[in-house]
Amino acid sequence: MSKKELNSDDSKLIEAAKTARSKAYAPFSKFYVGAAVLTSTGEIFTGCNVEISSYSLSCCAERIAVFKAVSAGHSELLNCAVVTDTTPPASPCGACRQVLSDFSSDLRLLLSNTDGEVRITELKELLPHAFKPAEVLKKLNHNS
Repeated sequence: MSKKELNSDDSKLIEAAKTARSKAYAPFSKFYVGAAVLTSTGEIFTGCNVEISSYSLSCCAERIAVFKAVSAGHSELLNCAVVTDTTPPASPCGACRQVLSDFSSDLRLLLSNTDGEVRITELKELLPHAFKPAEVLKKLNHNS
């Protein structure tokens, strides 16, 4: 998809993710990622990946963006942009897909790279059978 096919909100979200990517801390992998989420109230929250020497303690850009939105009182997400320098643009990891799915069942993803290539998809396409705690609780209560 070309930049001409994006609306202004899409472009703004991708630019916010690109700016966040410039702040990424990835001294080990050199894989710099920026993410931005758009809330139902129109606010944008960004995140960048942060690698820690004890690698399992690292955190992805998408989760940081979501956690910032939630900590500011926003729990309904509409769109998420992710920017890397890979071709094709990278999609969120499994852990991030699960976190994103907890805050939107119809999340739209704008996957972009630093060359301006953009792929638009939906989270339900990448994670079609997401674990949903509310569905599990509903089934448990129904069986009681």
